[in-house]
Amino acid sequence: MHVVLVEPEIPGNTGNIARLCAATGSKLHLVKPLGFSVEDKYLKRAGLDYWHLLDIEYHENFNELLAKYQDHKFYFSTTKAKKAYSEFEFAFDDFIVFGKETAGLPKDLLDQNKETCFRIPMTKDARSLNLSNAVAIVVYEVMRQQNFKFMV
Repeated sequence: MHVVLVEPEIPGNTGNIARLCAATGSKLHLVKPLGFSVEDKYLKRAGLDYWHLLDIEYHENFNELLAKYQDHKFYFSTTKAKKAYSEFEFAFDDFIVFGKETAGLPKDLLDQNKETCFRIPMTKDARSLNLSNAVAIVVYEVMRQQNFKFMV
């Protein structure tokens, strides 16, 4: 599975997500610009001793990522989607895309991909979840749908 963070801003969130990806065998894609240095101590602390297990790729922009993986399916997380993440059937090699903490994904990207946008259900007064929590919810749903068959 592929987890994509578009312009992440908070090193601790990205570190937690990196640890999740390492623990689940998911590939992490970071789309620049990043709001921190990859040498950031908070990023490394959140990932702890999992960095050697992490499969990570950096992309200059989202179009570069799309061009490289044009034969794959992409799903986009947004609080504005009509469908919940649980309404989709994910495949092991799909890309699950999340936006930056303060603004989410760009509106034009969401408008171009309405059919593959999903949300995580929340009460009406909740604005959003922490990015690392949102990623964990969806990653484990994809794993559940695949019967955890790629886990040892």
